[in-house]
Amino acid sequence: MRIVYMGTPDFAVPALEKLYREGYEIPFVVTQPDAVRDRGKKVKFSPVKEKALELGLRVEQPQKLRKDQEFLRLLKDTAPDLIAVAAYGQILPKEVLEIPVMGCVNIHGSLLPRFRGAAPVQRAIMEGDRETGITIMYMAEGIDTGDMLAKRSTPVDHKTGQQLHDELAVMGAELLAETIPQLGQIKAEKQDEARATYAPMISKKEGHIDFSQSPDRIERSVRAFDPWPGTYAYLGEKMMKIWQAEDREDPTNAAPGTILAVGGDGIDVAAGGGVLRVTQIQMPGKKRVAVKEYLKGNSIEIGTVLR
Repeated sequence: MRIVYMGTPDFAVPALEKLYREGYEIPFVVTQPDAVRDRGKKVKFSPVKEKALELGLRVEQPQKLRKDQEFLRLLKDTAPDLIAVAAYGQILPKEVLEIPVMGCVNIHGSLLPRFRGAAPVQRAIMEGDRETGITIMYMAEGIDTGDMLAKRSTPVDHKTGQQLHDELAVMGAELLAETIPQLGQIKAEKQDEARATYAPMISKKEGHIDFSQSPDRIERSVRAFDPWPGTYAYLGEKMMKIWQAEDREDPTNAAPGTILAVGGDGIDVAAGGGVLRVTQIQMPGKKRVAVKEYLKGNSIEIGTVLR
């Protein structure tokens, strides 16, 4: 079977490697254009490009699928049986969707129709879902609206965004490899539009903690935004990144953001009528450290308001 693989970030690497190890013919891999930084002095390859080159695979990087007629001709001439996609980063136009005889399948990091869109892993943690997972689906013209082929779930527990991302990336690779041999035999299931929710892209400003929110909501955001964009608040004029926290389940009438206690166990902060205990922080130019380590050479005044 000839499979063109399309993907860009770390999430898409395990599936590419899995298809290669399974012995599928991969005429080329499609990924986003290289990132140019420092006014063009440095070029950064996508994780998928790095893996493809390591495996000795050809890489194509069209700027815009819809407008790159040369690439579209290459894809048609290649006549793949299947296009497999994971977090590619561009919407596939109808012209591309219709090329492979077995269709286009996508690895999505949620249990569809919940959390369609760009950030399903983080949103599942933020919303307090007990479980999430992977959906293998046929691609359609809408965003994550295609018929579903297979699902696999996992508990969210107290995982960080990074931990859940890595787990789902491997799970998606395995489920894709199990699903491909059954294409044509599996009866695809339509998504229930009434149950559909959307997971918009994460923005850096979402990491700024709003202490009027409940402690458990903030704690989930802390986990969801690890490693990016990270959650933060301002201690005076300095940005304090908060990497670990817990809900103390204690009530308080103090103003949101007020530091109530400071000690080896952490920094207790008023939040949404409760108490958030911050246990790991990072100050500008420094590494992540437990609060007890930070306090060995620094002090934080009770009554200070984090903003």
